[in-house]
Amino acid sequence: MAFQQKVWFITGCSTGFGRALAQEVLAAGHRAVVTARDVAQVQDLVEGNGQALALPLDVTDATQVREAVEAAEKHFDGIDVLVNNAGIGYFAAVEESTDEEIRRIFDINVFGLSDVIRAALPGMRARRSGTIVNFSSIGGLRAFPAVGYYAATKFAVEGLTDALRQEVAPLGITTLLVEPGPFRTDWAGRSANETLPEREIADYADTVGAQRAAFRADTGKEPGDPHAAARAIITALAADTHPQRLLLGAPAYSMAIEQLESMLAEIRANEALTKSADFDAPAA
Repeated sequence: MAFQQKVWFITGCSTGFGRALAQEVLAAGHRAVVTARDVAQVQDLVEGNGQALALPLDVTDATQVREAVEAAEKHFDGIDVLVNNAGIGYFAAVEESTDEEIRRIFDINVFGLSDVIRAALPGMRARRSGTIVNFSSIGGLRAFPAVGYYAATKFAVEGLTDALRQEVAPLGITTLLVEPGPFRTDWAGRSANETLPEREIADYADTVGAQRAAFRADTGKEPGDPHAAARAIITALAADTHPQRLLLGAPAYSMAIEQLESMLAEIRANEALTKSADFDAPAA
């Protein structure tokens, strides 16, 4: 397949997956719009590179979202691949969490992502082409103690993307859900908030507390390589027909298979009871 240079618009490029993806996209010969809340943190990615454009972008600022997309389209005559990578983590029991913290993670992980998609879609629709890549997580397929609200945001991204895929497919636009497992992106370090110790509930020490401590202890030791993940995403999108979802890393693969097999077994075990809820159904 002949190489086709594309314009990538990537959110959250200061660290982690966003930065690695920007570097690999440019190394592969594509053009890239690299964004970050503090644009100074991504200037090194664009210095002396006419293929790259750095723009400030806080995905919770709707005006800035619109302005960044408009600037990217003007500079490069359109966006071929939109990557919604910007996001945060949050460690707390469901009961320990505050309204402010819950709303903040949804504002960034869900509503910010939605705003960027809605800003980019008119241009993609006009060209009848484009790909929207939404970063979910293995936490979008299964949840764990201490990250209930983080998982809730990723489950939301999964549902939104699945509906979006069906809406835009007739318009020549595709979507890709990216579902990483544990990677060395500082997700469990600087990029994640944590409930304050004075709000921790002792009854959850063996579940939430233990999981929270495990996440922190593994920071910097995760098996996933962000640059290898970035190259996998580029490879997936280069295919004539790319996948709808892409698990990244062996742990994500194993956890997804385990979760889906468990769900399927339970669904089948309750088949008669499930079907008994229909009109004129035989009793379970």
